[in-house]
Amino acid sequence: MLTIYGVYRSRASRVYWMVEELGLEFESVRVIQARRLANPLAADALINTLSPDFLAINPMALIPSIKDGDLVMHESLAITLYLARKHGGPLSGKTVEEDGLMTMWTIWAATEVEPHSVRIVYVYDDEKQNSDDGKATINVAVRSLKKPFATLEKHLATNDYIVGNRFTAADLNIAEVLRYAQTQQALFDAHPNISAWIKRCQSRPAYIAMQATRSEEPV
Repeated sequence: MLTIYGVYRSRASRVYWMVEELGLEFESVRVIQARRLANPLAADALINTLSPDFLAINPMALIPSIKDGDLVMHESLAITLYLARKHGGPLSGKTVEEDGLMTMWTIWAATEVEPHSVRIVYVYDDEKQNSDDGKATINVAVRSLKKPFATLEKHLATNDYIVGNRFTAADLNIAEVLRYAQTQQALFDAHPNISAWIKRCQSRPAYIAMQATRSEEPV
């Protein structure tokens, strides 16, 4: 049985979306971010990323992690690629070349997009989007996203999806990374190919199911 450690309101959302796409049975172990607790090391604290039991799974104190048989994995973007490849089907690469491109685009999302998009979501998480500091942080992040957005916009001008002209783990990974910036409507309006593509990705039943469960979680 696949075990997922994390919560839907975290980067684990990517993994939960993937298991919905693949129709996998899984066990979810609720592990919340330590920063959400006043005293994460208290004896009665909810299990969190600093709990000794979770640190035995992931010493980096980050979610998500998975356990699949004897395999323990961390890093959400790598986990989704692993699950797609293990279980096959259209979400995985059909050739070694497609595997390579899916990995390339996923690493691109992690290095060129997420460092900036995540800054935006953190501002909103801290409810500082209307403060001067919050607005300044968002403006810098949006400016930093313009170059990678231009790259993806050009790619999607001739491709409905990232690799193989079908929805794959690469689309799932990139859509989840870009979701952090979706509060910035003007940025997406300026890139119509990206806007249309992410709507296609987020209209999938598996995404809708994941978000329905996510919305039921405590904030």
